[in-house]
This record gives sequence, structure tokens and C-alpha cells, in this order.
Amino acid sequence: MLALPHTGAAGVLALPRGDEPPVTTPRDPAREAARRELSKRMYHENDPSLVQRALNAFWKWVDELFSAASSATPGGALGLVVILLAVVAVVAALWWRLGTPRRTPTSSATLFDDRPKSAAEHRAAADAHAAQGHWNQAVQERMRAIVRSLEERALLEPRPGRTADEAAAEASRVLPAHTDRLRTAARDFDDVTYGGRAADTRAYHRLTELDGELERTKPVLTSNAQSTAHNDRQGAAS
Repeated sequence: MLALPHTGAAGVLALPRGDEPPVTTPRDPAREAARRELSKRMYHENDPSLVQRALNAFWKWVDELFSAASSATPGGALGLVVILLAVVAVVAALWWRLGTPRRTPTSSATLFDDRPKSAAEHRAAADAHAAQGHWNQAVQERMRAIVRSLEERALLEPRPGRTADEAAAEASRVLPAHTDRLRTAARDFDDVTYGGRAADTRAYHRLTELDGELERTKPVLTSNAQSTAHNDRQGAAS
């Protein structure tokens, strides 16, 4: 049996050829030679591409994340799936209830942008749009009818450039019982006019009902209005 020679430094033993004595190669040169050999293209023809390696790393990370989450969730993987389904259901419900995410308008344009029309004309236009299912235009015209009607009744001072929000705030001072509904009407107007949201039949009927109720509601005079009315009566008596 041939005994292998022992050296003090670690090395690589090359097999002898025929009667040649074995050759010992030091470790570092052997490692460098192996690296050069393995770096040849022929050894990497079937290696995955950079994109494939990135995808493999990503899915490995997802698998580790899922495993860690399932181990920390009561019920393990099944419990995690139930939680994820619940989250998806909540998001879907919010999406259905609130509609497509939209940018909230930072400022509202003026309420009236055409030639002056009477409240009756705006109501007729609103009903015509509603009959055709054009709910956005119907909501806009009905809101304009509400504000124009308040101006015709001298509950609002006619003022060019007034916005729907401003009209609702001013009308709330003399019609305090309808404050919330006036604000909702102004918000519906802004949503369909500037917020990119579609109106529906419910929004239009809300404004129609509000319009009718405001017509039958007596205003509440403020202290300034009461004082002015009292002075007018005294002047007429004298």
C-alpha cells in the first residue's frame, strides 16, 4: 500500500501518473486554479438569468414572510388566510361604499356660470336631466334651483361668484334646522362638479326633497334682521 506523504502546510494531492511521484499543490494556488476553471462559460450555460434569480429571491422572501406570519398567527397558515380574506372584504366594502378614490377639490368654483335663470327654470332643467338619467346635471341644476329660490325669497343676497359651500353656510343662518342637509347638498354638488364622482338617483331625490321643504319653511330672523325689521316698523309708524 502506497503511503501518502505528509506536509506541514495544507495542500491538494494530485494523483500520480504511472510511476510518477504524487505532487502536492498548496491550498491557495489550488483554490485559485479551481476558481478560474469554474468561471469558464461552459459551466454556466444553464444558470438562471438575472431576472430569474431576482424572482427566485423575491418569492423566497415572500415564503419566509408568510411562514413567519403564519407561525405568529393563531391557527397557523389557515388563520392567516382567514385574516387576509377579512382584510380584502373590508377593503372591497369600503371601495363599494365610497366609490373610486378621488382627489378632494381644494377650492370650489362659482355656483352659477351661465346667464341668470329663475329657480323655476333651474328646476325644469333638473327634471329634464333626471328624466334622461343624467344625474350629475340633475343634481347641479337642483342645487342651483335651491340657491336661486333662496335669493328670490330675499333669504340670500344675490351675489356673483358665490360657491355652493358659501350658499349653504349663509342659508344655514336663517334656516338652522336644515344646516346639515344644506351642507350635504353643497357637498353633493361639489363632488359631481369638481370631484369627479358620479351622482345617482338617491342624491337627486335628496336635493329635490330639500328644495320642497325649504319652500315651505319659514326663516328664522337673526338679531340683526330682527332689529332692522323693528326699526322699519317704527319708521313706518312715525
